[in-house]
Amino acid sequence: MAYNLLKGKRGIIFGALDHNSIAWKVAEKAHEEGAKFVLTNAPVAMRMGEIKELAEKTGSEIIPADATSLKDLENLIDKAQEILGGKLDFVLHSIGMSVNVRKGRPYTNLNYDWLTKGWDVSAVSFHKLMNLLYNKDAMNDHGSIVAYSYIAAQRVFPDYNDMADNKAYLEAIARNFGYFFAKKNGVRVNTISQSPTPTTAGKGVKSFEGFLKYAELMSPLGNATAEECADYTLTLFSDLTRKVTMQNLFHDGGFSSTGVSMEMMDLFMKNLDEKEEEGKK
Repeated sequence: MAYNLLKGKRGIIFGALDHNSIAWKVAEKAHEEGAKFVLTNAPVAMRMGEIKELAEKTGSEIIPADATSLKDLENLIDKAQEILGGKLDFVLHSIGMSVNVRKGRPYTNLNYDWLTKGWDVSAVSFHKLMNLLYNKDAMNDHGSIVAYSYIAAQRVFPDYNDMADNKAYLEAIARNFGYFFAKKNGVRVNTISQSPTPTTAGKGVKSFEGFLKYAELMSPLGNATAEECADYTLTLFSDLTRKVTMQNLFHDGGFSSTGVSMEMMDLFMKNLDEKEEEGKK
């Protein structure tokens, strides 16, 4: 059911790779809610994904851009305004990667060239993007900029590796740039700390299925799906959240506030009993 939450609003959506992407779901729902937008992703990601299908479905144009390139980002912002007919009301930054994770390098023995690459794509790109949006005066008053994070920015999840550091830096950028954007023209900048979600990128993390099952057992409401995250994102793009900024907003079914769940305690006690029985044999 649509509510015309974004009727007349214009934006840019980064990172819609395929049907599993949160950004893909955001694009579908933003279209349903009356928004117009351009889609963008890195050229290599576009060759791997299905973004043309999404563009046709939502009546959107695609502008390829390497999010680490100021030249590409400037071209994206300029062309998006030309295509959409004015300044932007919302921007979604839904990109992140770690070469160390992909290559299986442990946190205790990182390749620092790979670290720098992942840091640039996952976090510094967000600063570059907002720098250009800010200095080119490309955002409408009371607009909204959102990026996606994960609770590993605050807590240790060993297999999340250097992506945890990338997310921590991403959140810091959102807070700091959020201050300047708010003072300039009321633009909001927030990150959403989402449940582990079986996207193409998420599945690349070692032991991802374990992440998923553990979070499901620990979350009173269960894990938030990609579609539910898209719904939440749209509220931040809408005019209903004009005083929400510089926040890292947990969208995780209560995981972030739960010390231990009964389900996890039952599982722990069952395993403990089994080990004790084995020890008696």
